[in-house]
Amino acid sequence: MTNQELKKLNENLWSAATKMRADSDLKLNEIDTPLLGLIFLKFADNKYSLIESEIEAELKAQEDSRRQRPVHEIAIEKCGFYLPRKARYNYLLNLPEEEDIAKAIKEAMDEIESYKPELKDVLPQDEYFALSRIDSSLLKTLLKNFSDIPVTASGDIFGKIYEFFLGKFAMSEGQGGGEFYTPTSVVKYMVEVLEPYEGTVFDPACGSGGMFVQCSNFVDRRKNGQAMGAEKNLFVYGAEKTLATVKLAKMNIVVNGLRGDIKQANAYYEDAHDSFGKFDYVMANPPFNVKDVNYDRIKDDKRFNTYGIPQNKSAKAKKTKDGDVNFVPNGNYLWINLFATSLKPNGKAALVMANSASDARHSERDIRETLVKKGLISQMVTMSSNMFSTVTLPASLWFFDKSKEVLDFETEKENIKILFIDARNVYRQVDRAHREFTQEQIWNLGVISRLYEGQENRFIELVDLYLKNVNDLLPNCLSSFQTVIDSYNTFFSSFKKWFESKEFSKEEALHDEFEGLLDFFTSEGLPKNHFVQQYERVFTALNTYFEKGLSTNKAQSEVELVLKDFEEEKRTVKKAIEKAFRALEKNYKIADKGFKEKDEKLWKKIENFRNLTTSLERFIEHTNERINSEPVFTEDTEGKSAIYFIKQIQWLQERFPEGKYEDVIGLCKVANYEEVKEQDFSLNTGRYVGVVIEEDGMTEEEFVEEMIRLNTELNVESVTSLELLSTINKNLDNLTDAYEV
Repeated sequence: MTNQELKKLNENLWSAATKMRADSDLKLNEIDTPLLGLIFLKFADNKYSLIESEIEAELKAQEDSRRQRPVHEIAIEKCGFYLPRKARYNYLLNLPEEEDIAKAIKEAMDEIESYKPELKDVLPQDEYFALSRIDSSLLKTLLKNFSDIPVTASGDIFGKIYEFFLGKFAMSEGQGGGEFYTPTSVVKYMVEVLEPYEGTVFDPACGSGGMFVQCSNFVDRRKNGQAMGAEKNLFVYGAEKTLATVKLAKMNIVVNGLRGDIKQANAYYEDAHDSFGKFDYVMANPPFNVKDVNYDRIKDDKRFNTYGIPQNKSAKAKKTKDGDVNFVPNGNYLWINLFATSLKPNGKAALVMANSASDARHSERDIRETLVKKGLISQMVTMSSNMFSTVTLPASLWFFDKSKEVLDFETEKENIKILFIDARNVYRQVDRAHREFTQEQIWNLGVISRLYEGQENRFIELVDLYLKNVNDLLPNCLSSFQTVIDSYNTFFSSFKKWFESKEFSKEEALHDEFEGLLDFFTSEGLPKNHFVQQYERVFTALNTYFEKGLSTNKAQSEVELVLKDFEEEKRTVKKAIEKAFRALEKNYKIADKGFKEKDEKLWKKIENFRNLTTSLERFIEHTNERINSEPVFTEDTEGKSAIYFIKQIQWLQERFPEGKYEDVIGLCKVANYEEVKEQDFSLNTGRYVGVVIEEDGMTEEEFVEEMIRLNTELNVESVTSLELLSTINKNLDNLTDAYEV
């Protein structure tokens, strides 16, 4: 499923949900649980369908055995849950309208819970009666709409649909009423750095369980051909203060094949999992800048006081309805403490935190110094703004590694090092208000951590993967190039034939536009030789690389030089093609409007210009340097071309030419203890990595087009501004006149 298809599906599903709300007497926050319950049921059915053949094969294999295991045991072993016949989505979807759909869904949910104790009292049941109270057809309609979620929608696709709905519900209540859901791409990057293959994972502010799901997806990607239903050796622990969200998290981990324990708890005051020194991994996106945590209730908690508790400069208590209360000035460092103290001796952690925490002063600064001296902070990453759907503020990622803890500062301080990465310029612009990491950007940033750890083989493996993608997609470059050239030349030839056969009047021949047509047809069609030659060079270089198994940085660099020549030739060719198309379109419109006569046979033989531009669009897609925002032939490229992967290779090799870690100005820097001390223990990434001005990656034509677009937008805004100013002046005049009267 492509991004555009997913976006359309989300919009259609949300439209159905809001229509259902309009047709019922329920508030929006009263329909979120049953709606998300149906999404859960649909995704569970999708996953079960994929495993069903394995379950049936196991049943068949046991037919002659002495002990035939029941189907639900096999299903739970392979899939994580069991769906009886009456709990299958299609069974509910195909029930006749006169049936009590609400009762059928309730019974389906109850059956699922009966075979999965972890879901006891979690799935929505009685809520469906409220939805059908006014209109009994509402649930039937909703089942039909949600059936549009493709059977292949699993893993990330379901997570994105789920996240979309959760975000919509949160935003409908206002930012204060909902939670700030961590974007999938940010979580993927956190997981890419931590690499939680197995063990215990703790999220003390787990929300709907998004961190756990991405851990599950990471393990799925690294299973190396194991059976689809193979059990993951991960156990997740979560705490969440909102009961409804706890239920969503439990649904989420079950349907993603995870074992775990999610509890309702306020992490400030309740230690639901006895977390001190317990977990292999800790991940969270906790609430930022909370200012109402009762200091007296947490001051003796070793989860928070091991490295120091943030305190106000003055000890003056604040008056509340419960009497005088001492509050923690800011809860950020309570979370930072909780992460550091929840780890096992070799544990690792990642948390999302407000940028301001990196430079916070007073008691927070002292805690930061202690953490640095303990060697617990392994990595700091600053992200761009607009990475979160509900807030625009930039955030940082803090990474901890308990295995590097310093026990004797004076003798071990030389071992204290922190990797700083500035990822503020690494993102894909989704729309005007939102940004995200692409999968390749996640891998590129993640491999910096691997290089820092001395795993140079991971760098080579990533470049090798990109070279394979180039090899697979490169034929699309050539075929789309040949198609666009042939289409242009055929069109040009027919158009020229019309021009040369037409008898123009003396009046027409004197027209300025006729001279333009005459000049245009003195040109020849577009050639293809040089581009094809460069393609053949790349094809030969890639074949040699793969046939001889030359997986070394030196061999990859040599291939990249050939790819660079090809990519530069592509830029030249693309520019020439686009220029030729603009000239062709301009003269075609001139001829069509000013010189073509009705029912001309030769004119009718000229192909429709729209068909010609389709070939150009396909060529642009298959040679785009970036992910296409609206890819046309998505079944081929999914928005990514061979050139796109060439750019990924170049990004990596330009920064790490030896295939080993090195500090890169504007991107990454390993700072030692003395350097951090010199910055007064600030962990602001910009203080360490420096600044570099990077190329925007635009061609000259793209730059001109972008400037024209921005200028047009500026002109529109200027006109609007003048209109508003006029309206304000009129209103002020009316107010003044009324006052004078």
